[in-house]
Amino acid sequence: MIKAKTKLRVRYGETDQMGYAYYGVYAQYYEVGRVEAMRLLGFSYKDVEARGVLMPVTDYAISYKKPAYYDDEVTVVTTISEMPKGARIFFNYECFNQNNELLNTGKVTLVFLDKAKNKPVAAPDWFLQELLKHF
Repeated sequence: MIKAKTKLRVRYGETDQMGYAYYGVYAQYYEVGRVEAMRLLGFSYKDVEARGVLMPVTDYAISYKKPAYYDDEVTVVTTISEMPKGARIFFNYECFNQNNELLNTGKVTLVFLDKAKNKPVAAPDWFLQELLKHF
């Protein structure tokens, strides 16, 4: 299992009229967490793309518990708790504020695509080998 913790601070431009972190900004927070989880595997998204594989998001789900506010420190906990299934990989998320209160939970599904053919492919062996080291 991979678990990455990433700290972000809610910027003023990310808040809505109520002073809450705008709900849509969490997709970006999740992406930051995902990139850091990949780094724990030993490569970046840039490396994956250079090897001819794209990883678009195909499903995004989130459950909001509490709002975050301007200047709050948010910890995004990103977990890969299972090996990819065919062409799909699942990332799970929890966001906490600086008081360790749960703000939201989420799940994002990505698909491995052959960059040249623009077609889904099974997770590459080199990716699986690195991921296996954590299971």
